[in-house]
Amino acid sequence: MALIECIPNISEGRREAIVEELATTIRSVHGIKLLDYSADPSHNRSVFTFAGERAPLQEAILHLYAKALDVIDLRTHTGEHPRIGVVDVIPFVPLEDGQITDCVMATKQIASAVEKRFSVPVYLYGHAASTDSRRNLEDIRRGGFEKLTTKMTESAWTPDYGKSSPHPTAGASAFGARGALIAYNINLATNQLAVAKKIAVAVRSSSGGLSHVKAMGVRLSERDLVQVSMNLTNYRQTSIVHVFDAVSQEAAKHGVAILESEIIGLIPSDALWDVTAHDLQLRNSVTNQILETKLMETK
Repeated sequence: MALIECIPNISEGRREAIVEELATTIRSVHGIKLLDYSADPSHNRSVFTFAGERAPLQEAILHLYAKALDVIDLRTHTGEHPRIGVVDVIPFVPLEDGQITDCVMATKQIASAVEKRFSVPVYLYGHAASTDSRRNLEDIRRGGFEKLTTKMTESAWTPDYGKSSPHPTAGASAFGARGALIAYNINLATNQLAVAKKIAVAVRSSSGGLSHVKAMGVRLSERDLVQVSMNLTNYRQTSIVHVFDAVSQEAAKHGVAILESEIIGLIPSDALWDVTAHDLQLRNSVTNQILETKLMETK
C-alpha cells in the first residue's frame, strides 16, 4: 500500500493543552508516524503532519475528529485564518512512490467514513473535487463558518457527503488530494493591516501576481505586527526565494521592511536547494522541518 502524507488543520491554536491532546491522539494509532505539529494563536489554528497507509490514516482521522469535536466549539471560535470547521481541512499528499490517485481514493473513503460517524458534512477539493468550481479550497471556505448555513442551502454548495446544513458546533470539513505545498508567512515590521493586504493582492496569482501563490494579509495581535500569509502550491514553478523577493519589493514600495519569515509544517528538501536561512530572514532554523529527514527519522 502507498504511503500518504496527511496534514489536518484544526481550529485551535491558543489552548496548548488541547493541541497536545490532539497530537497524543494521533500518536496513539498504530501504523501512523506523527512527523510535525505547530499552533498559531493569532490564526487560532494548529497544523498536524503525519503519514501512513490508508487504513491507519482512516483510524487516526476518526480518532482525531472524536477528540476535536469533544473539546472545540466553533460557535465561540475566533481567529485570523478563514475556516468552516473544527477540523477545517484535511489534505492528502502522495509520498515516495505513491500516486495522486491513491490520495483521491483515500480522500473519498475517509471523508465518507467521517460523515457517517460524526454527521459533519464534507466537501472535496483539489484532485478529488467533484466539480471544477470546488477545485480551489478558498472557494469552498469563502464566507467562513458564519455564512455556512446560508451557503449550504444553495444548490451549488450541496456537500459531497452529508446533508445541506452544518454540524452545529463543528461546521463542515474540506478533504482534498494535492501535491506538495509550502505554507509560508512573512512578518512585516509594521502594524498596518492595509499594507499587508495590499502586498497580498500584489503577489497572489488570483489577482495577477505570482503563479501558484495564494496570499492574504492578517494581523498578529499578540505581537502588534501584520503578516503576509501564503501557500505556495507549486514551489518548483515559483520558488520560495522568488516569493520572498517579491514581497520584499512590494513592502519597500510602502516604506516597510520585512521583519522575518517562517515556514509552517514540513518542506521538501529540494525547495530549499541553494537557499540559506539568511536569504529568507527565517525566524527559526528549518533543520527539523525537512520532510525527507522526518520520514527517515521515524522509520
